[in-house]
Amino acid sequence: MPPFVAFIGVILIWATTPLAIKWSSMGAGFLFAVTARMAIGAVICMLILMAGRSRIRHDSPARKVYLAAGLGIWSSMSCTYWGSQHIPSGLLSVIFGLTPVVTGVWATWLLRERVFTPFRILGMGLGVLGLSLIFREGLGYRQEYLFGIAAIVAALALQSFSAVWIKRINAGVSGFETTTGGLLVALPLFLLSWWLVDGSFPLQMEARAAWSILYLGIFGSVIGFMLYFTLIHAWPANRVALITLVTPVIALMIGHLFNAESIGLYEWVGAAVILAALVSYVYGDQLVRKAMTQES
Repeated sequence: MPPFVAFIGVILIWATTPLAIKWSSMGAGFLFAVTARMAIGAVICMLILMAGRSRIRHDSPARKVYLAAGLGIWSSMSCTYWGSQHIPSGLLSVIFGLTPVVTGVWATWLLRERVFTPFRILGMGLGVLGLSLIFREGLGYRQEYLFGIAAIVAALALQSFSAVWIKRINAGVSGFETTTGGLLVALPLFLLSWWLVDGSFPLQMEARAAWSILYLGIFGSVIGFMLYFTLIHAWPANRVALITLVTPVIALMIGHLFNAESIGLYEWVGAAVILAALVSYVYGDQLVRKAMTQES
């Protein structure tokens, strides 16, 4: 698949995923919702393999990629689904917009990349300020709101660590193989978590919740992950980071239009500061170098 097509697909899926996650837990419980989603995704991947009479790689580097992807999916999605119950869906996307910043911090440690340039340091500082403003808005709400934001921040850190881990392994595994292997690692962990914490099937489920689980199982778990991992392998990190500049704004509008979600003043300001952080972190040094080249 051409990377640009994958890029557009990820934007559309990621912009609608936060609200779908919120809807999928209504009447079903967040652990059942995320487990059902991953089960659907894993089954679809296996059916694709069977239809093509193929299989994913099983060598040692590939297994390491599957482990990194699977642990990342399980840990980050568990936090995301829990946290999404307590905050507006649009804020979920805004916080995840800091993925390039957090990924850069992990890359400094695991990949020995040079991250601490002036504009990247500025981006990190603005990111912290943006999150602080969002937390500041949460002080006027119930305690669960703050815990929800903290859970999404934890999910962001875990997902970013997983992506850098995959980059470090550098096994040349395709996006589909990474998705399939990751889901096969994550699914038993989701089933165990659901069984230990809840273990019951919902007696009643809203149609909106059922359709959301199906949508997330097909697009969020399979197509979305495939496109995302394809971009990780095909594009440099700063280009992939464009996704995180676009999706928060779209997700905020979707949450407002379709779920009547209200966003407070500090949340809007925090979201704007986070977007400024992304611009500074991803493109600040690049724009300065370009300007200096033109002057010379």
